[in-house]
This record gives sequence, C-alpha cells and structure tokens, in this order.
Amino acid sequence: MAQILAPTSQWQMRITKSSTTASPMTAKMWSSLLLKQNKRGPTKSSAKFRVLASKSEGYTINRLEGLLNLDLTPFTDRIIAEYIWIGGSGIDVRSKSRTISKPVEHPSELPKWNYDGSSTGQAPGEDSEVILYPQAIFKDPFRGGNNILVICDAYTPQGEPIPTNKRARAAEIFANQKVIDEVPWYGIEQEYTLLQTDVKWPLGWPVGGYPGPQGPYYCGAGADKSFGRDISDAHYKACLYAGINISGTNGEVMPGQWEYQVGPSVGIEAGDHIWASRYILERITEEAGVVLTLDPKPIEGDWNGAGCHTNYSTKSMREEGGFEVIKKAILNLSLRHTDHISAYGEGNERRLTGKHETASINTFSWGVANRGCSIRVGRETEKQGKGYLEDRRPASNMDPYIVTSLLAETTLLWEPTLEAEALAAQKLALNV
Repeated sequence: MAQILAPTSQWQMRITKSSTTASPMTAKMWSSLLLKQNKRGPTKSSAKFRVLASKSEGYTINRLEGLLNLDLTPFTDRIIAEYIWIGGSGIDVRSKSRTISKPVEHPSELPKWNYDGSSTGQAPGEDSEVILYPQAIFKDPFRGGNNILVICDAYTPQGEPIPTNKRARAAEIFANQKVIDEVPWYGIEQEYTLLQTDVKWPLGWPVGGYPGPQGPYYCGAGADKSFGRDISDAHYKACLYAGINISGTNGEVMPGQWEYQVGPSVGIEAGDHIWASRYILERITEEAGVVLTLDPKPIEGDWNGAGCHTNYSTKSMREEGGFEVIKKAILNLSLRHTDHISAYGEGNERRLTGKHETASINTFSWGVANRGCSIRVGRETEKQGKGYLEDRRPASNMDPYIVTSLLAETTLLWEPTLEAEALAAQKLALNV
C-alpha cells in the first residue's frame, strides 16, 4: 500500500512495521505531550521530547525531516543542481548532484560534467568518461529553494553525441528552418503502471490474484477502484512546481495504471519536459515504496497495455484548410509505418494487437474518433476542418526525443515518390 504523500511537518509520526495495535496520534495526545514538556520547563535539546513521543504506541519520528526540509536561501547563495541523463537502456534515468556557486537562469550558465559511462552501459571500462551537457532547467520540487533539476544529454570527450544520445539528433531536426516555421506542437499522454515492491504485481491487486474485470477503474473513485491516487496527485503538483507543462492526469483502464499529459509543447521542449516528469515520478515512487514501470504490456491477458499517445499539429494544420494538411501528413506516416514502429518503444508488439483500443502493429490505419486506429483524428478537428492528429502507436517506454522529431521529419521534411504517394492514397481511401 502506498504511503500517502503530503507535506510533512517537523514532527511527523509514522507507523513502524512491527506495530499491530497502534492508533493515530490524536490532538489530545499531542497536547498531553506538550503539556508534560512545558511543566518541566525549557529543555536544553529536543531529545527528551523525542523520547516521550517515541514511547507512544508504535510510532517513531523521522529525525531527518528537519535537515531534508532546510531552506538554505537565507544562509548561502550556493545551490544544488541535480544533473539528470538517460542511461544505457534508453529508458533508465540517472542523476547526481553538484554545488553551484549561485542561482542560474539558463543552462549555458552551468558547467559541463562527466560521469562513468562504463557503469551505465554507455562506454567501455578502458575509456569510460562521458560528458554531460546541460540542456534544460527545472525547479527542484524535492529540495525546494533555488535548487534545480538539470536535463542533460551525453557526449564523448571529443564532443560527439554518444549512441544513446537521441536528443542531439532531435535538436538538429527541430533546428531546421522549415520545421521552425511550422511551430510543431505536441501533447504527450504518458501512461504508467504502479507495482507492489516485493512481488512486482500491480498496486491494489491481490498478490498472485486478479481484481474484477476492467470497466469501473478508468477515471474511477473509491478504495476498490483507485490505487495510487496519492502518487498521481503528488506527481501532478511536483511537476507544476518544477515548471513542467503538465496539463492533466487521470486513472487508466487497468487498475493500478495512471496517465498524465504534458503539453502543448513546442519542438524539443516536449522531450525535455517528458524526461523531467519521468524523473520526478521515479523519485516520488521511490519515496512511496512503490515500483514504477513503463512496460507497454505489464500484465498479459485481457488487460489494457500502456501507451504514450502523441498528439501533434503544425501551424498549417491549425489554420483554415488544415484538415487537408493533416490528411497529407497521415499519408506520409502510412508510408513510413515500419520506420516509426521500430522507433516507438521496446515490447510494443505485445501491446499493439488490434485489441484493447489499439491497432495491429502490422497494419497502418486512421479514422475519425476511432481509438482502434494507428492515427486518430478528433471529431472537433473534422468539424472545424483544422486541428491535430493523435499518433496512438508509441509505447509507454518510447523516447520522446525520437517520437517527436520523427513525426516532424516524416510530415515536414520527408517527401515520398509520386508513385508511392498515389498507391498510399488509394489504400487510405479504402481504409476510411
């Protein structure tokens, strides 16, 4: 069961694992303890109070809270910067901290830093130094104050992007003037699943068993329908604090599964914000004692998988006549379906089966308001004749730098042959 995440007070009480008869620390009990302390006169330290409090049934005091919540701002200009990067698997986030002499406003003010790439699967042991380049800054919701989170990408000492650095290639595409002129917007729906720590089984599910079938859990409320709301809400607020462009959250179809949305974001910012939000979610689940998984199909059988649907539009799509531009983009996407699928996340074949609100991984399709298609166009877009498309193929563990830049490349920079375009147009006409 996840611990409820809430702002902690200096004297927060927690139940120990050995307690079986503990009762909540009531206001009356607190008053009694404080009264006893006051009658004895001022104490030289807080030790006596801690002893008194720890004698109440099954409760201990987290003695680190005071230090963890220290506000350094009145005492020093120095701040803590948490450098965050993507590890060798392409989905794991790594981080380490360093002291910066004063608050900063732009990544260019931060120094480059190195790490041991041989320990993250990104460099050989005999030449293990990898260099971090700061790229985006967010406020740190864990340390508060002027402290920051820093999204970085990774390079060799010679300045070449390492193979797992997908941000560098995405930045090149988004720096293309044709792409810049079209101001690509992204809204990314990140689904994820919460697992119990020891058994790696979804949160709220009976160990070794299954809950009732899907139906009541999507956007549901109640102890028998919603599992992990405290984590979702804590993550929501932490992202807003950090400056991440999070736009909403909801419980998903499979119990123990949640979704949050980031956007609309422009260009490379979409990837930076998703990776920062994933890091924050990892940290919150760490503190709550729950395991986060971005596996696209964490439970086999009649259960929904986890995707990362990517809503996309360009300036031309958002203007009058944009629906025809959207259709042309869909045509291009149909011709590069294999390229996109291969880049849309590991294990996606277990999710894209044609069931559970997905299209088959082997067949490209599109439709209006159809969640069983590769590309969905909303009713409002059809009605207004302009708007956006939703690519429903990306898996929950996709790399947002790859997906966002590939969408821009395919729809704005790539040109099919006339023969291929004509054939694809015929197929899509039959599909609709």
